Amino acid sequence: MLRERLVVAIILIPAGIGFIAAGGWYFTLFITAILCVAAWEFGQIFQSGGHKPATFLLIAGVGILVISRKIFTIEISGAVLAGLILMVTAWHTLAYEKGRDAAATDFVVTLGGLLYLGWLGGYFVSLREISGGEWWLLVMILSIAIGDALAYSIGRRWGKHKMAHRVSPNKSWEGWIAGAVGSALGGWLLAALWNLVYPTMQPIHGLISGTVMGILAPLGDFGESMLKRQFGVKDSGRLFPGHGGVMDRIDSWLWAAVIGYYLVTWLIFPIF
Repeated sequence: MLRERLVVAIILIPAGIGFIAAGGWYFTLFITAILCVAAWEFGQIFQSGGHKPATFLLIAGVGILVISRKIFTIEISGAVLAGLILMVTAWHTLAYEKGRDAAATDFVVTLGGLLYLGWLGGYFVSLREISGGEWWLLVMILSIAIGDALAYSIGRRWGKHKMAHRVSPNKSWEGWIAGAVGSALGGWLLAALWNLVYPTMQPIHGLISGTVMGILAPLGDFGESMLKRQFGVKDSGRLFPGHGGVMDRIDSWLWAAVIGYYLVTWLIFPIF
């Protein structure tokens, strides 16, 4: 298990770093593809529970929302989201008229997927588009990767106090603390390195970002586990051996993109 996770990480991390560094449409289309696959997995999870989300609209809508962040501002992207909500409403209203009695529940599932993966996922692009966005994004994502690795190792060996017995029984407080410390120190070290080529970023920025990511981003993991547990699904997919599907890999990163964007634009930029 650990070996498979390491192999996948060795492949994925350099690829991700390459697209982050490239930026522009390369990064946007890369993120769009990832989130569209995640949208398909999201639909499959709920279909296994007897629901019928509008999978095509879900996947297409997620792609449109992410791409809109590249073309427009967040405010205009809100108008795109509003339009998609109207389309989804019409789709499921027609489904009810045709005899689908649970169409209202299906509507909520489709809408939830659009917001969870499309709207939140769009913050990857928003964060990359700000000044020095590649460096901020790398700090957020890599500090989480460092924290995850440490949390997994420490929790597996010494974790005794469970955090959430129903949602994620393998997660322990010992692992979470180790992961938070690892993310904080990782963020500090990464920012110190990035400072050599991007002087605006200071080590204190990385320490703040890494600490916040280490404490809050694991909640993204719990949130995705909640979705799977209700339907008895172990992994969202089988694309990545040892990691599961795309949703299993990006659950914490979704939180990192949103929190990271506002952390930088609302806190770090104005203060420092």
